[in-house]
Amino acid sequence: MKKKGGVRQPPEDLLFTFFNGLFFAVFTLLCIFPIYYLFINTISDNRLVQAGLVNLYPRGVHLNNYRMLLNVSELFTSALVTAARTALGTLLMVLASAFTGYLVTQREMLARKFIYRFIIITMYFNAGLLPWFLNISMLGLTNNFWGYIIPAIVQPFNIILVKTYVESIPKELEESAFIDGAGYFTVFRRIMLPLCKPILATIAVFGAVGHWNSFIDSIILMGSQPRLYTLQHRLWIYLNQASNLSRLMESGGSLTEADLAAALNGRITSLTIAMVTIIPILLVYPFMQRYFQKGIMLGAVKG
Repeated sequence: MKKKGGVRQPPEDLLFTFFNGLFFAVFTLLCIFPIYYLFINTISDNRLVQAGLVNLYPRGVHLNNYRMLLNVSELFTSALVTAARTALGTLLMVLASAFTGYLVTQREMLARKFIYRFIIITMYFNAGLLPWFLNISMLGLTNNFWGYIIPAIVQPFNIILVKTYVESIPKELEESAFIDGAGYFTVFRRIMLPLCKPILATIAVFGAVGHWNSFIDSIILMGSQPRLYTLQHRLWIYLNQASNLSRLMESGGSLTEADLAAALNGRITSLTIAMVTIIPILLVYPFMQRYFQKGIMLGAVKG
């Protein structure tokens, strides 16, 4: 039996530790492999990729696919739209969730329980996609950048997390500030916001990933404004173009040499854009992980 911290471990504990480590090692590899597979296909010879010959390691390494993105129509504009949407949408969502979550913990707030429950019930019941679209249209948010931002500001789940976190903070901190003459906004800005950094970082990750990956609202709301398409929407368009040409080839339809090149380049471009779109999230998450874990744990102590 192996000693750990001066205590002998029984064989069954050693066996459990081994298989537990093995399980999570395999699970980690399964999570990483899709990203690795995507990456090696974007830096390998395009014809080998088209033939399905690149599986475990890159072949014919080059970076032309990433250089090719500079020539993709409207790609830079879509990237700017997505970046602006992610930054502004996440910021406003975090501020709204923080302030609302703080307010519904104040017993002096008028109709506090009704407002909180009214917000929560929207998690389970909604009118559906068509009424939502009609409502957005009447508000003038179609073909409008703010159509990405305003509907996503209030997120009930994030408000629940913030409310629960605020309730775990000792009330004496607020009471002492009120005694010193501070108002609710001052308490929120100077005391609650700094103390709520872990949970705010958690919901910021939720919001940023949601905004960065979203494209359904771009398809529905921005039909006549291609300059407002998100990066994910642009990727979806290229995927459709490549798929349509592939289906035409499989059905025996005649394709010109230009169409064949477009089918190949469309698929490779889609893979490359997919790789580019996930890089920001991969870079941001490690810096937010410590806040993310702490925020989830503390925010789930009580409901």
